[in-house]
Amino acid sequence: MTIAIVDYGMGNLHSVSKACERLGFDAVVTGDPSVILNASGVLLPGVGAFGDAMDHLHESGLDVVVREAAASGKPLLGICLGMQLLFDTSEEHGDHQGLGILPGRVVRFEGGSYKVPHMGWNKLEYTNASSPIFEGLEEGHVYFVHSYHVLPARKEDLLAVTDYGQPVTAIVGRGNVYGMQFHPEKSGEMGMSLLRNFMELAEGAKRA
Repeated sequence: MTIAIVDYGMGNLHSVSKACERLGFDAVVTGDPSVILNASGVLLPGVGAFGDAMDHLHESGLDVVVREAAASGKPLLGICLGMQLLFDTSEEHGDHQGLGILPGRVVRFEGGSYKVPHMGWNKLEYTNASSPIFEGLEEGHVYFVHSYHVLPARKEDLLAVTDYGQPVTAIVGRGNVYGMQFHPEKSGEMGMSLLRNFMELAEGAKRA
């Protein structure tokens, strides 16, 4: 099986690719629509500003490809900014339209005694422990770096939060679509285990 890591010019592509390799899965960094749509699973990483990322996706036509991959039932995982892109809108540096695969909006951290960006290790708190993404895993710490966070429109799409002056969306999921606000590839054993569970979901979907 092959995992497609979407290359749209913005993302921690190398570190995600190396993490897949360490886990023993075949992953390819690609912007080729046919490779993405024929892969057993799709990873959408992202680092940078929401509006710039959507511009890159739109200019390359990969916004349509990612939506098509999600609609096909193929397991799709958005990482960090990639998770935010799955939602409807973001207020980062103006108002921007996202991919609209999951309903909700991306907002800036406001108020409180906490620092922005949110940077460092925080513990996950499962809000839906029965999700297959958590198979065999206890709640653990993962590594976050972000100034904006997601407010999902549907409570049932929220799989895990972390506490940072408020409950902050950490993992989302609906059907075949997942998102992780943190960097699983930089989150030690916990992050790699979550990534492995996603890969195994993709592998199982391919076999089925």
